[in-house]
Amino acid sequence: MRFLKVIFIIFILFSTFSYANSKNKLLFYVGITMVKPVNELAKNFEKSNNCEINILQGGSKDLYESIKSSKLGDLYLPGSLVYRIKNLKDNLLLNAKFVGFNKLSLVVKKGNPLKIKATLAELANENLNVVLGNDQSSSVGRASKKVLSQHNLYQNAVLNTLLLASDSRNLMNYVKEGKADLILTWHATTFWDENKDLVDALILDDKSSNKSALALNLLSTSKNKELTKKFMNYAASAEGREVFKKYGFLDDNDIKNFEKTALDVEK
Repeated sequence: MRFLKVIFIIFILFSTFSYANSKNKLLFYVGITMVKPVNELAKNFEKSNNCEINILQGGSKDLYESIKSSKLGDLYLPGSLVYRIKNLKDNLLLNAKFVGFNKLSLVVKKGNPLKIKATLAELANENLNVVLGNDQSSSVGRASKKVLSQHNLYQNAVLNTLLLASDSRNLMNYVKEGKADLILTWHATTFWDENKDLVDALILDDKSSNKSALALNLLSTSKNKELTKKFMNYAASAEGREVFKKYGFLDDNDIKNFEKTALDVEK
């Protein structure tokens, strides 16, 4: 784990150095779960705006710590609005732009061979190999702890886990590799091409899914705030909404109420 963190830091230093020495580059910090829609939108935006967008991906907390230490970058997209609310005091996060929702699902091997039920109580089932996210490093871990605590299941679920995974990508790998029978992770990751044919989502009710708004955050460190704002508006446009829907972050009802939700999130 220490080796991986060193590699991550080296990558950040390389990317930020490149960014600092170029006027037409934007640097985005994006939680792993949201990388695919942001990457698709970024490619479209680059073509029409003659710019280059570098995307650093990782756990939401690790990314924010990188922003604080480097004092570089234009945009931050964490896996939960909590990271905005908690860190506003640092004066690094400026305007917010709502783009979708993250919600939790139970995830099992394709076909659900163990016939696991769509209930959080299954995470405390001693007959299952369970893996949860680490609440100290990832938004999925933080959300999992919150919802399990609300249902008085957190202690039993943690005692029943094989380990705590560092982020949503590692969580998914445990199911795909057959090391876990059941995980609790972001629903959108089941839409990824590399996952959708190998796993199934067990849909939770709204009270159990910890549905959380996602917001792009303009960074006070941005060297090109107007171009970054332009991207934020593009991501929240009708075209952008369809992209986020394709990757599982919006459904038809969410799009219908998009403007109303945006007013609440962005105030």
